[in-house]
Amino acid sequence: MLTRRFVLGLLAACAVGALSPAQAQTFTKQVTIIVPYAPGGTSDVLARLMAPKLSAAIGQPVIVENKPSSSGNVGADYVARAAGDGHTLLITDAGTLASTPNLFKKLSFNVQTDLVPVTMVSFSPYVFAVHPSVPASTFEELIAYDKANPGKLNVGTSGVGSVQHLTAIVFSKKYGIKWGIVPYRGGAAAVRAVVSNESNVIFNGAIATQPFVVQNQLKGLAVSGEKRLQALPNLPSFKELNTPVTDTGSWQAIYASKGTPPAVAKKLSEEFGKILAAPDVTAKIAELGSESRAGTPEDLSKWMTKSIAEWGEVVKSENISLD
Repeated sequence: MLTRRFVLGLLAACAVGALSPAQAQTFTKQVTIIVPYAPGGTSDVLARLMAPKLSAAIGQPVIVENKPSSSGNVGADYVARAAGDGHTLLITDAGTLASTPNLFKKLSFNVQTDLVPVTMVSFSPYVFAVHPSVPASTFEELIAYDKANPGKLNVGTSGVGSVQHLTAIVFSKKYGIKWGIVPYRGGAAAVRAVVSNESNVIFNGAIATQPFVVQNQLKGLAVSGEKRLQALPNLPSFKELNTPVTDTGSWQAIYASKGTPPAVAKKLSEEFGKILAAPDVTAKIAELGSESRAGTPEDLSKWMTKSIAEWGEVVKSENISLD
């Protein structure tokens, strides 16, 4: 009779044998995807959507671990310091990651040298919404309400220095809005705070925010980007409103630890590219109000360099400092 240990070993050998030699050599243990925000946000939803498919592709367990912190810096630092072997990954709001070098002069990691680009994942426009109790149904009405009630509104954000935070500051300067800005431990926590009326205004990725608007738990006013969302066709786009920042939103990307070989980063990029091209994944991401944006490590590196420069101009022109 075969022993249980022998059978398990045989099954494991078969699983590895089904992989290519390169896969078997590259991935030798559990892969952990770090989400630097609380569960339920955009990064978390995407990580849990892709993890089982990555596991099937590489023949190793893939788990998702949340390490929430202000703006995701603790989670990013954790990944930056992990072994550079491709087994510890970061999925994060790349726009917020791009803003941090201009806002925090004492970061414990360097965005461009301590994290290895793997791939962009998606772009999710922001849904700009308020608690239903706020007596405003359009962006113009919200501005008018704030001017009549200065200091009464609070914007919930995913953390200090996040793109939501910067967007709220830019809007307040442009339109003379006197709202407060309240940081939470990720976008999901910020959404929950506004749904409960702890805060009352939010800019947040559609994946985590759109369902609450559809269910009338939040009142949508607009969406970022150049076009309207299919699921929320009555909400004007930021381009239509001629806002000071149009393409602001949740750009999700995956990074590996410092020292991860280029060949491993490329292999991961290819696997994630296949996952994001799968019809069921593409359809699910679209259903959630986002768009798949897979690409090469080089594409992500160029995007990050460009975004750091662009957010640097915003921070400089608006004289924003968080240190």
